Amino acid sequence: MDPDETDDAGLLALAQDFREALRHSIYLVRRLDADGELSAAQLSTLKMLEADGARVGEIARNLGVKVPSATEQIIKLERAGLVRRDPDPDDSRGVRVRLTAPGRAAVASANARRNAIMAAILGSLPAGDRAALASALPVIGKINETLQSPGILPPARPGTPPR
Repeated sequence: MDPDETDDAGLLALAQDFREALRHSIYLVRRLDADGELSAAQLSTLKMLEADGARVGEIARNLGVKVPSATEQIIKLERAGLVRRDPDPDDSRGVRVRLTAPGRAAVASANARRNAIMAAILGSLPAGDRAALASALPVIGKINETLQSPGILPPARPGTPPR
């Protein structure tokens, strides 16, 4: 694939190659947690709560599951003392799920474990490959920002995994 191709067929091919590389990477990164105490789904849930927590519906959309499945996940994490539910300051009928101190510690531990494994892998690559990856990260960040923009993605149907 020539990265300078800008015709529709070239862009579609690039999009497909990029999506497939991301999909495969996601599967492999999830395997980094196989020996951890938390499942990949639990860790994903905890990671999305790092900033200011999230509402259950938002968690469900991000996980690509229905609200009852997300609620079940939250209940397990709550019982483990990793999250808590607080009233949503923006909506008196809603709740925000937030990390507890042990939840933050679990995320930090998982991040340290993942980063150590990934650093060992990156350390085995030639310097030019590491530089190419570092150069690509801002572009991937721009793609992620665009995907988060309102109206870019169709609304998720409950129970439909993201593509």
